[in-house]
Amino acid sequence: MRPALRAEARPRDVWAWAMYDFANSGYTTVVITALFNAYFVAVVADGQPWATLAWTAALAVSYLAVLATAPVVGAFADLRAAKKRLLALSTAGCVLFTALLYFAQPGALWLAVACLVLSNFFFGTGENLIAAFLPELARGRGMGRVSGWGWGLGYLGGLFTLGLCLAWIAWAEKRGQGAADYVPVAMLITAAVFALASLPTLLLLPERAVPREGRALDAWREVARTLRSAAGFPDLRRFLTAALCYQAGVHTVIALAAIYANQAMGFTTQQTLLLVLAVNVAAAAGAFLFGHVQDRLGPVRAIAWVLVGWLFTIVLAALARTPGTFWAAAHLAGLCLGASQSGGRALVGLLSPPSRRAEFFGFWGLATKLSAILGPLSYGLVTWASDGDHRRALWATGLFFVVGLALLTGVHAGRGRRAALRAERALAKAPP
Repeated sequence: MRPALRAEARPRDVWAWAMYDFANSGYTTVVITALFNAYFVAVVADGQPWATLAWTAALAVSYLAVLATAPVVGAFADLRAAKKRLLALSTAGCVLFTALLYFAQPGALWLAVACLVLSNFFFGTGENLIAAFLPELARGRGMGRVSGWGWGLGYLGGLFTLGLCLAWIAWAEKRGQGAADYVPVAMLITAAVFALASLPTLLLLPERAVPREGRALDAWREVARTLRSAAGFPDLRRFLTAALCYQAGVHTVIALAAIYANQAMGFTTQQTLLLVLAVNVAAAAGAFLFGHVQDRLGPVRAIAWVLVGWLFTIVLAALARTPGTFWAAAHLAGLCLGASQSGGRALVGLLSPPSRRAEFFGFWGLATKLSAILGPLSYGLVTWASDGDHRRALWATGLFFVVGLALLTGVHAGRGRRAALRAERALAKAPP
């Protein structure tokens, strides 16, 4: 571990940082991917033709809110050295509104939508903030490995929370309870795990940044300066554009996997949860292994191979007519999911000026949240326009990976890293 870490970083710091991935992954796994999405469509929205579109539209609103605030939150965190304080606030918000999903009973559509929008907004904000700690812990060549440790532990956290919910659902179903009985309790389980597992991060992870002089409104000036200087970071800009495209496909898989399994493949709730459980095992392996692959092959080439894997996954899933074929596609999706999420975060850290990383990770959050609007919403629109044809929507999703791969070929990590270091030296020489 030590060669991958910065001199001032301790293994305990890395563990505390990675535990946040463990904590928050239960939210995405249970609420967004495995359980609440299918429950929302089938039970809360009563399986109406517009239900999938309503789910994706609610997610789009939450991601728009993150998109609008992420750069300013990141710039303010850099200015005030407030990453950890803001992380605590975003964690509390996500935990609270996840717990309030307990009241999302059949017919309570607007309550479900409001709690989903707010919980996902706070989740996305926290995701950006925790990512900004990575460059304080890892050396440039070790970011892939350290990021992979975080993502790998994150998928284990998703497995843990999903396993607890699966055990609860199995117990409840044996006693004749239906989804309207056991899914709300699963939301409480998810919120409790998030709150407890995030404590090591909030208590032990040090904030190494130093506050700078300035007013709160200076955060807006920092954002404006970043936008004006974007021409000096062409590789980062091109990668963010590529990430916007391929992450649209990734977010579609995350947000709609359970819905696809239920609607297109006829999976039951327990079958869907077991499927997502297997995907998380594969994703954990992909995240752990990909960090080493990325550090050996280079980040751009490694991510390109992952996007090829995603294309094979889409083809396999869209053609699947039997559970066995779909299970194979799900395992491949898990490997690609862990690898693509870990690799993108590490590459942004590599291409960002050291003293402005929270701000640049805010733009990474902007790109990924815009993709989270574009991908799932396009899927929802295709299913709505095609009278519920989920396979056609999945084929359309594959186009995002094709465009992302084409854009990625023009990114040069070494050149981008040199541009970031030049900008850092210029910043250090600039008068206060």
